[in-house]
Parts: sequence; C-alpha cells; structure tokens
Amino acid sequence: MTDLSAFIALSLLPHGWLRIINERLRTGEAAEAVLDELVGSPPSGIAYDRDALAAAADAAQAHGAARGLTPLAWNHAAYPPALAAIVDPPPVLWIRGDRSALERPAVAIVGSRAGSPYALAVAEQLATDLAARGIAVVSGLARGVDSAAHRGALARDGGVTIAVLGSGADVIYPSEHKPLASTIASRGVVMSELVPGTAPLQMFFPLRNRIISGLSRAVVVIEAGEKSGSLITARCALEQGREVLAVPGNVLSGRNRGAHALLRDGAKIVETADDILEEVTGAVPLCGGPASHREGAPPREDPVLACLVRGEPADLDAISEQSGLSPARLLPRLFELEMQGLVSRVGGGRFVRI
Repeated sequence: MTDLSAFIALSLLPHGWLRIINERLRTGEAAEAVLDELVGSPPSGIAYDRDALAAAADAAQAHGAARGLTPLAWNHAAYPPALAAIVDPPPVLWIRGDRSALERPAVAIVGSRAGSPYALAVAEQLATDLAARGIAVVSGLARGVDSAAHRGALARDGGVTIAVLGSGADVIYPSEHKPLASTIASRGVVMSELVPGTAPLQMFFPLRNRIISGLSRAVVVIEAGEKSGSLITARCALEQGREVLAVPGNVLSGRNRGAHALLRDGAKIVETADDILEEVTGAVPLCGGPASHREGAPPREDPVLACLVRGEPADLDAISEQSGLSPARLLPRLFELEMQGLVSRVGGGRFVRI
C-alpha cells in the first residue's frame, strides 16, 4: 500500500476517529501504521477489513483520476496548514482546480440558503471587495448566500474562491451550480474530504462546515436564522480559534436571529470589507509583494523565528506554545515569513526555518 492509499483508507474510517488519527499522525507515525493499529484495535469496536479498505482506496484514486480530481494527503506540503492545525483535519482533500488558491489568506462567507435580496447583495459585494485585496473567499456552493459569495469573488479580475462540498468533489450539489463549480475550478478550487462519487447526504454538510472555517482566518455570517447551518460553521470557527463576524439585518423578518445572536455574544459587526480586514491580522500585506515586519523588528529578532530551529520542522501547537501566540494570530505571521523566504511549509502543516 502506498502512503497516499493509506491516507485515503484512513479517510474511509468513521469521522469520530479523526481526532485519534490526527493525534497518531502528529507523533510522526506513518499513515499505514496508524491504519493497521486502528483496524487491529478499533476504538468503537466496529471491525473494518484492511484489504477491503485498501481496495476501496485504490478504487477512489482511479475514480478521482478519471474525473480530474487530485488527492492531497495530510502530509503533503501543499495541504493547507491552517486546516492541518484543527483537531480533526481530513486525512485527504480531493480537489479540482488550481491548488495555489489554497496558499492565499482566506475568509469564509456563509449564510441563508433562502437569502433575501439584501443578503445576496451584501455577500456578493463583500466577496468582490475581499477578492480585490487578494483574499480567497471560502463558502459551500449552496444556494443563496454561498453562491452569491462565490460569484462576487469571481466578478473581480483575478478573484479566487474555494468551494467546499458536502459530497464528492465530482458530485455538484445543487445540480444547477455545475456551471458555477466549473468556473470556480478555473479560478480557484472545488474540494471535498469525501471520496469521489459520494452522494450529498444530509449528515455530510455539518461535517464540511469545520473545513470551511478551518481553511479561513475569519467567518462572516450573513442572514442566519436560529437553526441555520451557518451557526455550525460559526461554532467550528470559535472552537478553532478563528474570528467570527456577522452582518446585521432586518429585525422584523426573523431571518437574522442567528446572526444577531452572534453579535450579542461578541461577534464583530460587518458593514464593509474593511471591517473584516481590520479583524484579520496581516491579510493585506500577505498578497502585495514582500510583507513588512509588523513591529519593525529585523528577522533575527522575530519572536516566531526564534521558536524555530533550522532544519527541524515544528507544528503550530509547538510554535504557539513557545511564542505565546494563538494559532489564529500565529498563522498570518508564519505566512509572512514564508513569503520573505525565511520559513517553509512541510508535510502535516508543519513549518521549518530556512
């Protein structure tokens, strides 16, 4: 079994095992060793046949290749480090499009599937303005606010957007968004943690929300009701140390109660893209040539660089503990240092000083 096949096989195990899988991988265990351990002693008592998992992994690779999908394993240098840092990252991402889009700083825009004209207009304008500043706009390709956000990012020349699906990356849902998905793939990425061919079952959509927030530095909620799935994304964002922001709306319609509850709980009010950029540390410098040192310190005095030893990869948790910075604040600084050629990303969301 190849290393990639082992990661795909791990992705076929129950979602509830992901934290255990991540813990094992972070210690440096090989994916195949983790697979053997979990199959030999399943955490939930559910037995899995290793040969069947291997065959399913090979079939997924063949299916993905036929549909133009690229599997990106957790240990690949191109795997988004922000996503690798969450407690339950997908072992594999299946992507269609330009994976360089995953290197941009990202902001998620989510909201009602039955968005009002006001919500759709706000989502589109915010996404266009963020794209103009080099920010990748992340959403879920759903009807309403999600699709408006994707279209807003694409409306800007050079704008990039990332669609995270609750189905296989080759199974576009809703089906009327197939042309939109194709345009997104030409300018960004369509992705899923689910193997190609997976149908859009209801249980998958809450799970994909952690990926939307995990990829992003901040989550902006527009027109969410009390039981909106967008609130799941907001909760994931808070658990992951991301910023949560919300757009205020009409108090009479009932459409905004979920978003207004977030505002009462301390989420920042968003009226323009500048409100988002103020909250997302380092978003602007990252996309406009060499980033400047935010505090004017020369590289040798940088507190983040001081935590890294040349040639010895370190993950976000270790760097965060040594530097005293939360992962949400640490990632922008690491990306700046990467653009300056001072650090480099390696597999598993780790960084190494050059």
